[in-house]
Amino acid sequence: MVLQYQSVPDGSNRALTSYWIPPIWTMIATIDDDGYLRLDTRVLSTLQLLLRTTIFVALSIAAVGSRLFSVVRFESIIHEFDPWFNFRATKYLVTHSFYKFLNWFDDKTWYPLGRVTGGTLYPGLMVTSSVIYNALHKLGFPVDIRNVTVMLAPAFSTLTAIATYLFTYEITSSMKSFGDSKSTALLSACFMAIVPGYISRSVAGSYDNEAIAITLLMITFYFWIKSVKLGSIFYASLTSLFYFYMVSAWGGYVFITNMIPLHIFILVLMGRFDYKLYTSYCTWYTLGTLMSMQIPFVGFLPIRSNDHMAAFGVFGLLQLVVITSYFKNILSPARFYNLM
Repeated sequence: MVLQYQSVPDGSNRALTSYWIPPIWTMIATIDDDGYLRLDTRVLSTLQLLLRTTIFVALSIAAVGSRLFSVVRFESIIHEFDPWFNFRATKYLVTHSFYKFLNWFDDKTWYPLGRVTGGTLYPGLMVTSSVIYNALHKLGFPVDIRNVTVMLAPAFSTLTAIATYLFTYEITSSMKSFGDSKSTALLSACFMAIVPGYISRSVAGSYDNEAIAITLLMITFYFWIKSVKLGSIFYASLTSLFYFYMVSAWGGYVFITNMIPLHIFILVLMGRFDYKLYTSYCTWYTLGTLMSMQIPFVGFLPIRSNDHMAAFGVFGLLQLVVITSYFKNILSPARFYNLM
């Protein structure tokens, strides 16, 4: 039996109510000084984790379900012209080898000239579908390549929501003004799962580059923020790896190519330069540029195209900042002023 008390004007306490608590509740809850039942911190954390997991499952169902109307109402089929070509290219890749795919001359496209496929497309979408198709067959699921391509975009929409959660949490976890970072991240994941602009490019049957590119975009930015916060070569290398994946999948990779240098440039102007930024950016730029040049359609564009000059300029700027900082530390103010 537990009594709940209320203070009265004369300074004494008066019992208001009494209630019985099952013995098992004493293992997961305590009674505070006011007589109220308080859940144990570990139990509360478990309930929060269970609730977040439930919400994640619900938004995953909503993300996939909102993209399946064409399949449910009609049939599993590819839509639009570019997705149909991507589907044909994927079938060729699955049937033949990757080397033959890169050297494939398609006489049914760009008629009557034809198309040298390997040097005129981003192969990331086809390679992703081929890997999933072969993996499912290895596991004993004899799915057709058409179903893999049709369902690829809805499946990746769930991964995009998860990547958005991680990205938002990584940003807000160090910002006191956001309060509960996990709730903020969960809300952003919910928005990403059902935002109309993304749904229109990731419905079932829309087998285009954006099907996987938006996911890779968010994952790349997540690892970038993490590498900048930690100054980690490992996370910067992961950023480069997913940047390479993004380059292989979509021409919109130039958004990342210019957004990351802009981020660094603004931080330098704000006087927030440190060696964490230097380590992260130099690792990403060096590895990312070298890997992106391995895509036949990209080739030498990273070192000769105007779209990539901002990244190169910021890379050079960081070298000047580091050299200037070095001489400033080893020279007296007067000699440093004369040197400058």
